[in-house]
Amino acid sequence: MRVAAGQAVAVAGDLAANVATAARLTGLAADRGVRVLVLPEAFLTGYDAGVFAGPLPDASGLGDAWLDPLRAASAAGDVVVVAGTALRRGADRRLSQVVVRPDGGTTAPYDKQFLDGPEKQAFTTGGHGTSIVVDGLELGLSICYDGCFPEHARAAALDGAVGYLSSAAYFPGGAHRRDLYYAARALENGMYVVFSGLAGPCGDSSFIGGSAVYDPEGRALARLGEEEGLAVADLDVDLVAATRARHTMVADHRADLGPRVRA
Repeated sequence: MRVAAGQAVAVAGDLAANVATAARLTGLAADRGVRVLVLPEAFLTGYDAGVFAGPLPDASGLGDAWLDPLRAASAAGDVVVVAGTALRRGADRRLSQVVVRPDGGTTAPYDKQFLDGPEKQAFTTGGHGTSIVVDGLELGLSICYDGCFPEHARAAALDGAVGYLSSAAYFPGGAHRRDLYYAARALENGMYVVFSGLAGPCGDSSFIGGSAVYDPEGRALARLGEEEGLAVADLDVDLVAATRARHTMVADHRADLGPRVRA
């Protein structure tokens, strides 16, 4: 399966512009034979405090016309698109991932479980992990700070995921941590990580991109800087199996390490 992490600039609060950019990236991904495209955190709304405090798209309206250009691009290219967005669920505000499938199916199956900094005042946390299945392969969903917690990716791996799809937005100064976290999640779980980072200015902030695809030993197969583009690589399920047979951290996982003793 060919996968891609896409990155571009998002316009704060401009759903139409951001959906158009997502559709354009989907077309570029299709031209390169990509089956699954991951786009950054809050890409459809823009990652901006002012946007987060204002009106947000509602989970009940994902079938509405505002997402039609992305659905059309997904269908035309046979690409499954995973895109970050701020979203309202009834009285709750969430940071979510929308999944658009080539058959037109559009869902928001996952809400960020670990909120960082000011996000804690703007949003509430999701209550469960989520994986999607594409062509028989299970892929775990993740949003930015989720990937800083080893147990989040480990839960996906233990449930059968061979890949971990992260929509993210890193601020200047975070490159060192970003590059360590997601390579580590790949290595310790023997699975691919597709990391999509927001790039450029958005509202009052700027972001540093760094989209990449990591192999099951944490090596970057493809990586971007801060430019718009796609990091494209092939996911090989046989390599996942071989890596996990050689490095058995997933199989050797212990849910309980017993009481701690101070000696």
